[in-house]
Amino acid sequence: MDKIPDELLDHFVKGVNLVPGSLRDQLGEKPTLLVFLRFFGCTFCRETISDLRAVSESDPSYPSVLFFFQGTSREGRAFLRHYWPEARAVSDPELEFYEGFGVARGSFMQMLGPGVLLAKRRASAKGHHNGERTGDIWRLPGLFVVAGERILWRHEFRHAADHPDFAGIPSRFEYAGA
Repeated sequence: MDKIPDELLDHFVKGVNLVPGSLRDQLGEKPTLLVFLRFFGCTFCRETISDLRAVSESDPSYPSVLFFFQGTSREGRAFLRHYWPEARAVSDPELEFYEGFGVARGSFMQMLGPGVLLAKRRASAKGHHNGERTGDIWRLPGLFVVAGERILWRHEFRHAADHPDFAGIPSRFEYAGA
């Protein structure tokens, strides 16, 4: 998929710190990093939010970040209050955006294999631990850089704890926008 389908772009969104309207209204022509979280109790989602907050606050030219989560707007507000109160996030309890962007469910090995168990140490060393399991706990994360309707770059997650170099993301895509 090189382009976000119009039915996703024109889909009305609810969530946290959003402008009223559709997904299209949340995006601009400048790059935006779309981050599909697994579930709020996920150690690695907590690590992802914290790491993205740190890198985006340290680099003013970093793409804006838009999270997607499986809970209600109320649950999202409560969760983000602790990790990144200013973050923008789309509530997607029906997983319409997850499915539309091809964010898949993981296999047993992708959820509990050796790579995940090793990464648990990394996240724990940063102070992140599991919380309550909610939503589809078998859903993998998703990560896309988009500009308007164009998908400029996508990270292919090998497993639930795969952790890309967030600071290096801007160097992974070419942007020739307005």
